[in-house]
Amino acid sequence: MSTTKPPALVLSRVNARFADEKQAFALKDISFVVPAGAFVSIIGPSGAGKSTLMRVILDLMQPESGTVVRNFSRPAMVFQNYALFPWLTALENVAFGLRMGGMKRSERERIAREKLKEVGLEHLESHFPAALSGGQRQRVGLARSLAISPDLLIMDEPFSNLDTITAEALKADLLRIWETYGLTILMVNHLIPDAIELSDHIVILGAHPGHVEKTLAVTLPRPRDIRSEPFFEQVDRLTETIRKIS
Repeated sequence: MSTTKPPALVLSRVNARFADEKQAFALKDISFVVPAGAFVSIIGPSGAGKSTLMRVILDLMQPESGTVVRNFSRPAMVFQNYALFPWLTALENVAFGLRMGGMKRSERERIAREKLKEVGLEHLESHFPAALSGGQRQRVGLARSLAISPDLLIMDEPFSNLDTITAEALKADLLRIWETYGLTILMVNHLIPDAIELSDHIVILGAHPGHVEKTLAVTLPRPRDIRSEPFFEQVDRLTETIRKIS
């Protein structure tokens, strides 16, 4: 008997308009698959409808036509701007989703401490967001997402506000966590080297309206050598593809 998991997400010919139905399409004929356990990046120029696409995937917006098959039940999101509650400590921010789910305080704090430890912030659990660096805030956001044991993790430009050294450390931790838990990760990103470094598959969107130009499989072996010639070759090819459609 086959043990192959169904894809985490399948979009087939999805069309979506902005709130005003008289306006043009935001998304046109979007089709792609996110395999279970894969790391998939969505990359494209401004105006490609990436934010609208995330709303459709999370069932926050109904497409005008097409089908969306969601084989996940506990999605979680890591935001570009961290989206932490400034009046809550790091521990309380991580435990927030569990609290909303009605979990007892002792249990949710145990899980929150466990997740803070996984991202290297167990010593900062009593700190408020204002006392944390950008990288630390993003780690709190990641820990908060992991606390609910998601079966789909969506990341919206997670490294855009971070310096290079901080971003590299966070990427290493993210890959470790992805491999440990077998997570399905869907990352919206505009940084081409990051997409090549992290992804199994890359969905390239064109703009006005948002549409799938191309999907790529990244076949470089893991762990990836980001200073190797094959890596730079793939970065160059993807850069040229994006340049042609921008």
